[in-house]
Amino acid sequence: MKHETINSITLPKIGFGAWRIGGNSSPDHALDSKSLTALRSALEVGYAHFDTAEKYADGHSEELVGEAVRGSAKKREELFITTKVTPSHLKYDDVLKACENSLRRLKMDYVDLYLIHWPGTGVKYEETFRALNKLARDGKVKHLGVSNFNLKLLKQARELSETPIFTNQVPFSVSDRSYVDNGVLEYCQQNDILFTAYSPVDEGKLSSNKTLETIAKAHNASIFQIALAWVISHPRVITIPMSFNLQHIKENYEAAEIELTFQEIELLNGQ
Repeated sequence: MKHETINSITLPKIGFGAWRIGGNSSPDHALDSKSLTALRSALEVGYAHFDTAEKYADGHSEELVGEAVRGSAKKREELFITTKVTPSHLKYDDVLKACENSLRRLKMDYVDLYLIHWPGTGVKYEETFRALNKLARDGKVKHLGVSNFNLKLLKQARELSETPIFTNQVPFSVSDRSYVDNGVLEYCQQNDILFTAYSPVDEGKLSSNKTLETIAKAHNASIFQIALAWVISHPRVITIPMSFNLQHIKENYEAAEIELTFQEIELLNGQ
């Protein structure tokens, strides 16, 4: 597995995203067995970074991630757990309460990374970061970050955070370069901020890409593995694909070992 090291923390290039684990915007307990099987498989394969949010299945995703971790052979300190606070909980007291609720659902004493999930309308980020900084000082969260922040908001977050902003988690794939075009990727690379790509295979919508198909054949790989290999070929970029399919979970993890040639990367850059 390839890694990125930032602020003395080393993270695998490919982690496991827990969106749809336990349901979508509300809990779906009919998915519990399938969700736990996926999480346990990911842990067995070797994933060490798990990304969830209070918004995912209205907190049930956090509960299942915590259950899978407790039932695994992995020690807590061997794993990196990320969760997120929703835009409706960005006032000072709400941030503190949201984090406590996430820790309760995860049944953990701390999370490694706590993100603002989305920018909120009319949010006073000075107030939000006053709470986030307290959580970091108190050891409830090890690192702070943001998600879906444009360049202006990312710069503001850096100014308000007492600790270095660890990441900006945004959509990024062969078919979505919006956070390249708006300057966020370059800014992250220049300022030692991880750029965490979600939806790295565009939710499986890449099947008609002929360039991906050609490169995949050359590597005896799937087009989704090539898409992931391209995403993580960028410096300071990690990604968090999700799948319920046990074979895809393994293949996603193994995509980190694919070495694309300079020419292949350039071809995909031009897509």
